[in-house]
Amino acid sequence: MTLGQNQYGKAQNHVVRIVRDGITHHIKDLTVSVALSGDMADVHLRGCNAKVLTTDATKNTVFAFAKEHGVESAERFGMHLARHFVASQEAVTSARVRIEEHAWERIEAPGGKPHSFVRAGRETRTAQITHDGEGWQILSGLKDLVVLNSTDSEFRGYVRDRYTTLPETTDRILATEVNARWRHAGTGGEPGGEAVRWDHSYATVRDHLLHAFAETYSRSLQETLYAMGSRVIDRCPGIDEIRLSLPNKHHFLVDLTPFGLENDNEVYHAADRPYGLIEATVLRDGAEAAIPVDLTNL
Repeated sequence: MTLGQNQYGKAQNHVVRIVRDGITHHIKDLTVSVALSGDMADVHLRGCNAKVLTTDATKNTVFAFAKEHGVESAERFGMHLARHFVASQEAVTSARVRIEEHAWERIEAPGGKPHSFVRAGRETRTAQITHDGEGWQILSGLKDLVVLNSTDSEFRGYVRDRYTTLPETTDRILATEVNARWRHAGTGGEPGGEAVRWDHSYATVRDHLLHAFAETYSRSLQETLYAMGSRVIDRCPGIDEIRLSLPNKHHFLVDLTPFGLENDNEVYHAADRPYGLIEATVLRDGAEAAIPVDLTNL
């Protein structure tokens, strides 16, 4: 038997970093998961821990780095961590850091204080940073970004067989929950080098995704997905690849005729399952796909 690919680390480290600028405070709330790979055959085959950095130490590093380096952005924080683990541990040849950022909004109220926040009811920002001592792969992303168009969507002309019951429509609700990852070209701004404005980059991609969704007349969710991905690649030269996973949040017209009522595209049943799932990657010409197909664990 042969030991295959393996990794270990500490998952779901929930770290909150507060920056106190006088009476005004700023908050960064991250869930950080670290996975380390390398020369780990001895611990698997012989139970020898001589090359194992404890997962407890990995956890402690996350919290210590939040103090020592601060949290400028999810991507840059993950890069500091990944570089540290590869550079400081001879047996570790690759480090992957996955981060979810939980947004908070300042409470704007009469008499409110600049250190009061409410958890933002929006998507979760994600980042995955992989470093092998030489190269970097930076994947930024988001999940659970729920969007809806109440018109400008149709679905017709599809294959029909003996099991097809879905009626064609020229006017429907199109709703989805955007889950996306995008890969930055090159090193993505190595710490100490030319810095990517990560927060600005994230906001820009998010805006393009939303604008493409809102501006595209949709004949299928696939067409909308491609329009969203294409807009990001076209308008963000630092991004080579984006993978989108869009569940179709179906809205079905309710039959109100038993009650003597007409339903002119006004009342819908929002079904949460089962749902159609549309996934695809949009690449810059000449780029090779590198984002894993499975986006279920962003």
